[in-house]
Amino acid sequence: MSTEPQLPQAARVFVSFVGLLRANSFAIAPEQTTAFLTAIELLGPHDLGDIRQAALATLAPPPERRATFNRLFDLHFRGGEALERDDDGEDDETVRLQEEGRGDEEPLLSDEANDSGLTATRTEALVERRFAQLSATDALRRLAREAPQRLPRRRGHRRMRARRGPFADLRRTLRDSVRSDGEIIRLGHMKRRQRPRKFLLLIDVSGSMKSRTEDNMKLAHALVQAAPNVEVFTFGTRLTRVTRALRLKRREQALSAAAHLVSDWDGGTRIGDALQAFLAVPRFGGYARGAAVVVVSDGLERGEPDALRDAVAKLSRRAWRVSWLTPLATDPNFRPQTEALVAIERFVDDLVDGGSSASIVSHVLALGRRRVA
Repeated sequence: MSTEPQLPQAARVFVSFVGLLRANSFAIAPEQTTAFLTAIELLGPHDLGDIRQAALATLAPPPERRATFNRLFDLHFRGGEALERDDDGEDDETVRLQEEGRGDEEPLLSDEANDSGLTATRTEALVERRFAQLSATDALRRLAREAPQRLPRRRGHRRMRARRGPFADLRRTLRDSVRSDGEIIRLGHMKRRQRPRKFLLLIDVSGSMKSRTEDNMKLAHALVQAAPNVEVFTFGTRLTRVTRALRLKRREQALSAAAHLVSDWDGGTRIGDALQAFLAVPRFGGYARGAAVVVVSDGLERGEPDALRDAVAKLSRRAWRVSWLTPLATDPNFRPQTEALVAIERFVDDLVDGGSSASIVSHVLALGRRRVA
């Protein structure tokens, strides 16, 4: 019979919250856990606000990770209720593309609900999506393992020592000359450091892409976890930034948070309007400047092709490289046939297969072989 003391039932929910924080890379000492439980006992909290204040005071999350701490707190203690939005469900990271009350839009009838996911629609359909808890595929494991070394890089402004380089290391050269009575025997060299390049991933979550949506979101989570400077947006009839949700370490929790943020799963397709909205928001548009941009979409646009063409042209001038990955390009001899893909072909650097996680991962990792600029 075990003699170890059993944790009281009432305290387990608080201890498990500490375990959740540790699983997401928060440094919590055992003494802080004890202080947290003591604070709960002394406060006799009447609501979650008291528990939150006790957690902030005793577990002391760093200021730069306060937002992640609050999101984990809400997910643990409030579940789905934590992610409900006010009134119209809009926040500063969601841009709606379709205006209400437009006479040229028809309501999505029950027999037009796009159950097959094989056609693109223009009409907005707001739904909630749940992601299955599946093990990581070989492609995702490969991405997590190789992304830190193989993702695109750029030359930074700072310099580092090197055997060969375009810059002279005068400080090192003069210091070494002291050992040889002021005679310069060897000239030191420097080169510019390489830094990770910004990476922007835009994922189509419309009805025509529904068979790929779950795998694409898992891939996005693996990419965010494996490398810095990664931004992820989804688009259908709305444009939503999901980077913050995908920064949660555990994939199930990250995808659950993203599922609550995005409200236009499996709905209409407004690619051109989505990209125009992305570029119109200065904070969002800045993510694309000098970045490797990857758009995962079939290109089945129901909006105006001119809007899509203009948006991709602007994006290509701002980004380092634009890759368009479409499930329609599984054939090595693929040639764009849809009006939208034909319109953007000359503005993208790559128009390649995006029909599987393996093909997407292979292309993403191959981007690092491009010339560093």
